[in-house]
Amino acid sequence: MCFQLLVVGGSFGLREFTQIRYDSQKIKKRLDPSLEAKVNVQKQSVILEEEYEKIKELNLDEWKNIRGPRPWEDSKEYQEQQRSRETKKG
Repeated sequence: MCFQLLVVGGSFGLREFTQIRYDSQKIKKRLDPSLEAKVNVQKQSVILEEEYEKIKELNLDEWKNIRGPRPWEDSKEYQEQQRSRETKKG
């Protein structure tokens, strides 16, 4: 009698705990709308068209490639060097 109660009660307990587990996974898997649109193929074409329109408006003839600091370089020091070079050129 005691063993049967343990088995039946344990199955109900496990069901509740597994339901909580799956509910928490559903909550974690929800994406924000911008990421969801990137994943959804139907909405993706709209995003691509919007990005194309943004890029089309850019002036690529006056493009300037700016190198960032290397991992071993101090970023603040490098930025100051870049600014001083810009003021010398301008």
